[in-house]
Amino acid sequence: MSTAFDLLYSDTEEELRSAVRALLADRCAPAAVLARAETGRPHDPELWRTLAADIGTAGLLVPEKLGGQGAGHREAAVVLEELGRAVAPVPYLTSAVLATEILLGCDTPEATALLRELASGRQVCAPALPLPQAPGAPLPAAVRDTGGGALTGTVTSVADAVAADVLLVLADTGLYAVPAAQAAPTPLVPLDLTRPLATVTLDAAAGTRLADPATARAAVAGALLSGAGLLASEQLGLAEWCLTETVRHVRGRHQFNRPVGSFQALKHRLAQLWLDVASARAAARAAADALATGAPDAPLTVAVAQAYCSGVAVRAAEECVQLHGGIGMTWEHPAHLYLKRAKADALALGTPGHHEALVADFAELPSP
Repeated sequence: MSTAFDLLYSDTEEELRSAVRALLADRCAPAAVLARAETGRPHDPELWRTLAADIGTAGLLVPEKLGGQGAGHREAAVVLEELGRAVAPVPYLTSAVLATEILLGCDTPEATALLRELASGRQVCAPALPLPQAPGAPLPAAVRDTGGGALTGTVTSVADAVAADVLLVLADTGLYAVPAAQAAPTPLVPLDLTRPLATVTLDAAAGTRLADPATARAAVAGALLSGAGLLASEQLGLAEWCLTETVRHVRGRHQFNRPVGSFQALKHRLAQLWLDVASARAAARAAADALATGAPDAPLTVAVAQAYCSGVAVRAAEECVQLHGGIGMTWEHPAHLYLKRAKADALALGTPGHHEALVADFAELPSP
């Protein structure tokens, strides 16, 4: 039986959007993002503190009895839309979504204590998983317990590890919370300068055990599904910014005494992009609503959203660069930040091809 999705934004969600957008407009302008990205440490602790603690977005997925806001995936999706619009260099996807969902799935006193720290914005937590790890794919077995909770192993392409206070490490004996200082994260040179990657090396690192192996793997699998579904909203926000900025540019840029946006070829390209973004909004909102309501077909809805929104975000960013002409190719213009984020997001939490294969499997059709 098909599910009826609520794709409209509530008044509460629009108020949340306004608060986040105003903060990012004031503290996360493209020039500021680019300047921080050039340093190799793009995270802004003050911006994160305001976003996570003062506005309270870090605890949106956490029940009130555990110190959170008691909201849900729809509200978190709105936040990610705005973060995508600003290519904001904050660890929201990793800490407030992935790590939070993993801890919610553990249901132990140790996990609850850490969850309260995350919901308050006092700590940042990142899963020690490769960023391309996809829902429905086999989980890695890179870390093992060599005895007494001494964890040894190496995990590559861990997002936001350099900004984390605690890492969630999936080992053969369960899930562990490991202080980031013990994990020796080594920064990598990522394509997306606003979401840094690192290699995490554990050499007999001590951690606090949060869950047994079966519970840990189920919690991680659920978190990856939620993360992939909400990532579609980040991709939607990114695509919207690219469309809006490109329309603004072609309206003001003149050639032959006419706005270049009046040329029919460009009108067609932008009209098609508008249709793509509108469809991406429907797909991303459906995924967020399915996750929020616990719909039985949520895995299918998430796979559809990721398979579609990844491509739309990349196309929107490519059009933004191309239709800005020469200035779009320069380092000073933020278009390249959006293109790199779009390309990186297309690999994060599963490629479009992986999600297309999941759609085929769920629909019992031959895989593409």
